[in-house]
Amino acid sequence: MGANAQTTVPDFVADTVLTAAKLDISAATGVPVFATTVTRDAAFGGVNKVLAEGQTCYLESTNVVQYYDGAAWATVGPAAAGALVRVTGGALSSTATTITGAFNSTYHAYKIIFSDLSASAETPVRLKIGSATTGYYYGVGMANAAAGTFNSWSGNNLTLIDRLTYIYTTTGAVTIELQNPFLSVKTCYQWNSGATQTGAGAYYGGGAGFVSDNTSHTEFTISASEGNLTGTCNVYGYSLS
Repeated sequence: MGANAQTTVPDFVADTVLTAAKLDISAATGVPVFATTVTRDAAFGGVNKVLAEGQTCYLESTNVVQYYDGAAWATVGPAAAGALVRVTGGALSSTATTITGAFNSTYHAYKIIFSDLSASAETPVRLKIGSATTGYYYGVGMANAAAGTFNSWSGNNLTLIDRLTYIYTTTGAVTIELQNPFLSVKTCYQWNSGATQTGAGAYYGGGAGFVSDNTSHTEFTISASEGNLTGTCNVYGYSLS
C-alpha cells in the first residue's frame, strides 16, 4: 500500500476539532486513494456517509481512476483490462533492423505491426526472433491478385521466417500475433500481410508456425533478402488482467 493510500473517507462533524492529520489526507492525494475495491467500499459506505454521484477515487490494485455514476463505480482510465499496451517500436532502416526490449515478463502475447514497408529492391521480408537461428517451422500462402494465382510454401527447421511478405519497392504491411516469446517454451506466431507490386498488382498472404528452441527472447530482427527495408514498427503487449 502506498504512503498516501486511504482506508477511510473523512467525515467532518459539526462542533468537533478539525485536525491537521485529517486535512493532510485530502491535500496529499487530491482524490481518495485505496488499496482495493474492498477498502474503497468500506470507506465510502461508513457511518454518516452517503455515496454520491460524481465521487472519485484511485485504486492501487488495478491502477485506475474511478467515479460513481449514481448506480455503480465506473473506470475513467487508464484503459480497461485486456487492452493492448504499446511496448516499443521505431523506424526500420538498412537491410536489417533489430527491435530490442520488445518482450518481457509483463506480457505473454504480443501484436507486432509493420506499416509503410518499402524496399529498395525486389525482396521477401524475413523475421528472426531473439537469438534463435534454427528451429523455425511454418506454413504460408500468398495470392497474386493481378495474375489470379495462389502459391504456398512451408518452412521445416529453417534459420528464420523467410517469407512474411514480398515487397516490390512500394508500400506493404504485416501484422504478427506472437505468443510466449519471453517464456522458456516454444514461441508461436501467426501473421497476415499485403503488398503492392510496381506494375504488377498486389499480393496478399498469411502464415503460422512456431520456433522450437524453448528459449526466452527479448528482441526480434526484421530484414530484407536484398536491398534496404524501410517502414515503421510498433510492438504491443496483451494485458494479462
